[in-house]
Amino acid sequence: MSQRRKFIKKSLLGSAVFLPGVASAFNVPATGKQAIGEKPIILSTWNHGLPANADAWAKLEDTGSILDAVEAGVKNTELDLTNLSVGLQGLPDREGIATLDASIMTGDGSCGSVAFVRQIKHPISLARAVMEKTPHVMIVGEGARQFAIAQGFPLEEEKLSPNAQKAYDKWKVNSQYKPIINIENHDTIGMIGLDANGKLAGSCTTSGLAYKMHGRVGDSPIIGAGLYVDDEVGAATATGLGESIIRICGSFLIVELMRQGRTPQEACEEAVRRLISKNKDIKDIQAGFLAINKEGETGAYAVHPGFNFAKATNSGNVLIDSGSHFKKQ
Repeated sequence: MSQRRKFIKKSLLGSAVFLPGVASAFNVPATGKQAIGEKPIILSTWNHGLPANADAWAKLEDTGSILDAVEAGVKNTELDLTNLSVGLQGLPDREGIATLDASIMTGDGSCGSVAFVRQIKHPISLARAVMEKTPHVMIVGEGARQFAIAQGFPLEEEKLSPNAQKAYDKWKVNSQYKPIINIENHDTIGMIGLDANGKLAGSCTTSGLAYKMHGRVGDSPIIGAGLYVDDEVGAATATGLGESIIRICGSFLIVELMRQGRTPQEACEEAVRRLISKNKDIKDIQAGFLAINKEGETGAYAVHPGFNFAKATNSGNVLIDSGSHFKKQ
């Protein structure tokens, strides 16, 4: 426990030091690219990645399993009542129902996911159960709910959190869907990790876009879109408007670019260029990518400014601003 407390203390120091525009002053490039790789290392999207990384790191120290770590890390966010984009407390679809998506993957190709699932507090753990206890990769909707019951997952009351209910009531006045960049569009926590022995794993969980059509599924539970992991090469995860990421199989694309010799940073930047080329109205679309190669080098890049990510190593846990294709006006 003392080691975990020390790491969380470093997390708080990191979040205070690495503020927008000052990361480079402390020799942490704003792009997130490292000149020298580090092991172990954990990356996760957005500022909620700081407490998620802290829990992931504690689990890695406890069990030595990078798979356990990436599951434990995002479970923190699934329970964060202040977060309206992950977990049952997230903003609902246009019918007023919270539906969740999640995926998990290890570097040997094992993977599992759930989509359009209701009443499950930890969809990431249900995704792991799909991976480990079924011959399938993805289970969705009522089937996922029935599988959860069979596996002993408790069903939560289907009731919106107070913050989500307040936002939903306000939205119903006009019932228009106009996503706001870096607010409604960062609807995910994606986490990728590399242990000291070179083993990789990743996780991704979300409540999806606010006020989506009932039944809509984004990139987060789709292996190769929101998450992809390969021990021979590296790992990548995505966040942002899921439809734009699905169109380019974003995370798989990044891993394959790294397989061909690109650095993680170069691969993330190319994925953003591909995404821009395949999506209309790009001014209204935010998407960001994170990547690690097997040497522990990292990359991060987004369509627009505003994407940040948390990086945990033996040196601490810090929040870093990603570079972006379009610059601040």
